[in-house]
Amino acid sequence: SIGDADEFFSIQSIAKVFTLTLAKQKFDENVWNRVGKEPSGTPFNSLVQLESNNGFPRNPFMNAGALVITDMINKNAGKTKMELIEFVRELSGNKQVSYDFEVADSEEKTGYRNRALANFLKSYNNLENEPDDVLDVYYHQSAIRMSCIDLSKAFIYLANGGYSTIAKKQILNSRQTKRVNSVMLIGGLYDAAGDFAYKVGLPGKSGVGGGIIAVIPGKLIITVWSPELNKTGNSTKGLKALELFTTYLGISVF
Repeated sequence: SIGDADEFFSIQSIAKVFTLTLAKQKFDENVWNRVGKEPSGTPFNSLVQLESNNGFPRNPFMNAGALVITDMINKNAGKTKMELIEFVRELSGNKQVSYDFEVADSEEKTGYRNRALANFLKSYNNLENEPDDVLDVYYHQSAIRMSCIDLSKAFIYLANGGYSTIAKKQILNSRQTKRVNSVMLIGGLYDAAGDFAYKVGLPGKSGVGGGIIAVIPGKLIITVWSPELNKTGNSTKGLKALELFTTYLGISVF
């Protein structure tokens, strides 16, 4: 590791991979009955595309899609939040991973667009739970605090056919793992996913906390963190670091 690899930060939208994994465990391919698996080409919190698609989000990494995924795994907000953080702790092998409640509270106070998305989804009958209950879990998942080292350990199953060497168990089967990686490749960095595939050539997922994870199938997970964001909400230096890493080492899925 290099730099502040053990520094905790808010992982934000990277958490959407954890919730998608839980949804795939419970519903497998039925997940795609309520959310798509196509690139968006629009900002992560866009309302326009959701309306034109009649409440059917383009992919699970758009905010609207992530709200649907959260709805799928949510039967009781308090219980779901506990199950989620325990799942992440198990995957990372670090019991210190936790929610940053100040961040969650801030997300709730400023989440006007997400509230609009949730109500929009509910109006199209694509949320089973009440919007506020879904948003409660959603704001907390965005506020998970962990380090680059924790994230690399937590997502190792995506590079290992679904088996976690940290949790010492199968998290997803190999087919499900391929599906999750595929959706990360086409939508993990929102409307910059194409540029990321072009320059980095790996499945990846970013968060506005400045973190990015990238999967090298069959080998490893690389995580970068640098808080300065570009206009698409992705880490400026993190993107460059990943581009240089894969270019100089000749590593990509292509």
